[in-house]
Amino acid sequence: MAEKKWVLMVSLAFIMVMSPLSSRIMESAQVQHLNMGELASLVLGKFQFWATVGNGGEKKTVESRAIGPNMTACHHSYGRPDLLVYCCPPGFEKSVPFVDFELPDSRSPVKVRRPAHLLDESFIVKYNKALSIMKSLPYDDPRSFARQAELHCQFCTGAYEQLNYSDTPVNIHRTWLFFPWHRMMIYFHERILGSLIGDESFALPFWAWDIPEAMPMPEYYVDENSAFFHTERDFSHFPPRVADLDYSTDQNHPHRSNDEQIDVNLKFMYTQMVSGARKTELFMGCTYRANDGYCDTTGTVEQAPHNTLHTWIGSSLNPGREDMGKFYSAAKDPIFYAHHSNIDRLWEAWREINNRRLDITDPDWLDSFFFFYDENLKLVKIKVRDVLDITKLGYSFEEVDHPWLNHRPPPSVPPKQARQMLKLKENKNQVFVPDFRPDGRVLDGSFTVKVFRPTKRESKEEEEEETVVVYGIEVKGNDYVKFDVYVNLSDETKMNPKFREFAGTFAHIPGGGAAMKKKTRLRLGVSELLKDLEADEDESIWVTVSPATVSCSNVSIEGIKIEYIE
Repeated sequence: MAEKKWVLMVSLAFIMVMSPLSSRIMESAQVQHLNMGELASLVLGKFQFWATVGNGGEKKTVESRAIGPNMTACHHSYGRPDLLVYCCPPGFEKSVPFVDFELPDSRSPVKVRRPAHLLDESFIVKYNKALSIMKSLPYDDPRSFARQAELHCQFCTGAYEQLNYSDTPVNIHRTWLFFPWHRMMIYFHERILGSLIGDESFALPFWAWDIPEAMPMPEYYVDENSAFFHTERDFSHFPPRVADLDYSTDQNHPHRSNDEQIDVNLKFMYTQMVSGARKTELFMGCTYRANDGYCDTTGTVEQAPHNTLHTWIGSSLNPGREDMGKFYSAAKDPIFYAHHSNIDRLWEAWREINNRRLDITDPDWLDSFFFFYDENLKLVKIKVRDVLDITKLGYSFEEVDHPWLNHRPPPSVPPKQARQMLKLKENKNQVFVPDFRPDGRVLDGSFTVKVFRPTKRESKEEEEEETVVVYGIEVKGNDYVKFDVYVNLSDETKMNPKFREFAGTFAHIPGGGAAMKKKTRLRLGVSELLKDLEADEDESIWVTVSPATVSCSNVSIEGIKIEYIE
């Protein structure tokens, strides 16, 4: 009897898989390229789901929710909330055969990525030649610079639909796919450039804007006679101006000397890379599975310096600070690739700082996949799990210091004095409750709320991270938005990332379709901050929200609370 039941269940599972699959084969040529391994995996996944859930077993096994794009379902998307763009590749409606990713030959020369400010003239000439050739390739060649740039538009504006979920777009920003997807893009871009000049060892440079000597834009990017030059930039930010990692776009943004900016940048990096990134979700962004409409929490480094530098580079003469200031156009600027090469390096740095103990092991993340053309014009299917070991990928980063590790911000006011000042302010001024529902609160000016911390649990583990959560953030309008969050700020004249009271920032680049218009959250790790402010034993803390852009008048929030992450 048990054998018959087992056979019946296998048969039913097979029928349930093959019925929708056969109809999809008729509808989409892409599914015709499912190999037998993928088909077997799909059948097994469905069977496991019904065998464990439907059979009343205690173990709840569910089918994979790894994300992948439907490469035959591309459409117009929003580059800005007010701008519909079309960046689909030619002939996408027809299926193209693909190959599964294979690691490069371990005997091949290792590609050593060097800091852009240390490149010698011979390398710059070589890179310029490769980029010039790439720019000269016809549009129908997927290796061309124009087509490379459109990859970012396709996956960062929701142009593709998720495979098997026709109403759900693929978005890699503001999700845990941000780092691996960009690593994939840079990896193939680098190999294509090398192949165009017959140099297997060619490696993309990285713009190390997190170390003092490399903070100005690399000189060769502003050479008007080179392939690196791009007209759609903010020329007032050209060298010797130091990059502003905490950039906002308004005229009242503080204009610091280069030395002052370097100090702010280093302490800002400490918050974003160390004290504010002590848990996986805080650094990587929130989980994003198949058929999830959107993700509501961005990782620290993606928020800033990633978003802030995109905006800092883009032209103030364009409505969305294009090209770098908007995701649909960002990769048209050659500096995009040096910027993201450094983002890739910082992912590795964060993993090393935490001894790789915070690496994601979720199979839905590991098995999420995308498609890229390689240097041989082959379409390659590559999974997140394929790009987690850069040694096996055949590249490395030339070692540079991480000076921000030694720039832990100090309190702006001695903690005991700050506590007295805050109590006096509370007695004199109205203190708002931290819940603004149902209508929300518009960010048309700075305000402070008193937030009570959850009752401490005796079983609370030391590894838990306390977080300040600004929730129900709704952004309207087309403009870049930025606001900062401070804890126990006693002196408003010292609102600055170089002080310990700074908890983090919300830097939002509008665009990317309906998913990016939905309400989001800002989650900031503050355990170390509270210890430094001698507030880790207090029953409550004061949280100040300070708009950094005029566009914050188009932003509302529902409230502020404290949560713990295990």
